[in-house]
Amino acid sequence: MKTERIINEQYVDEKCRAYGISQDEIQTELVKKLTQKGIKISTAESCTGGLVSKKITEVSGASEIFECGVCSYANEIKNRVLGVENSVLEKYGAVSYETACQMAQGVKNLAKAQIGISTTGVAGPTGGTPEKPVGLVYMGVCVNDSVFAVRGEFFKTSGRENIREAAAKTVLLLAFEEVSKL
Repeated sequence: MKTERIINEQYVDEKCRAYGISQDEIQTELVKKLTQKGIKISTAESCTGGLVSKKITEVSGASEIFECGVCSYANEIKNRVLGVENSVLEKYGAVSYETACQMAQGVKNLAKAQIGISTTGVAGPTGGTPEKPVGLVYMGVCVNDSVFAVRGEFFKTSGRENIREAAAKTVLLLAFEEVSKL
């Protein structure tokens, strides 16, 4: 049985302070660390719609560590391109721990990268349900053969763009933390 790690809006702020970086520097520090270690990263995005890839590619030198980003808004693309099992999508839904894990693993394998990261959630303002409200985002990280996801509860964040921004920064920070362990 998996245990979901739950994070919220304060996670990025607290961790960035601990690392001595600003939230605007997360992608720069991640690209720097990936470059130093010779590690490639790939992205699979649903609710962030390419924002994570955009943030990575804003950094000069990103082409050394980034070759593939998949915007997989539709379940059919999650399945056909990323290999998310239809049974997972049917049982747990697109916005789930299981889907985020399979998306991260799928894009890592597709790109032949060492790291795959993913986002899938409800950015709103519509589309939320009592079980999966606006602001719920799962972020997956697959490093080599290890994969996990975290549940982001960005319920105090208002607005679609702010939720997407919070999810993008969070998954980049999660990747930074994992690369730091390698």
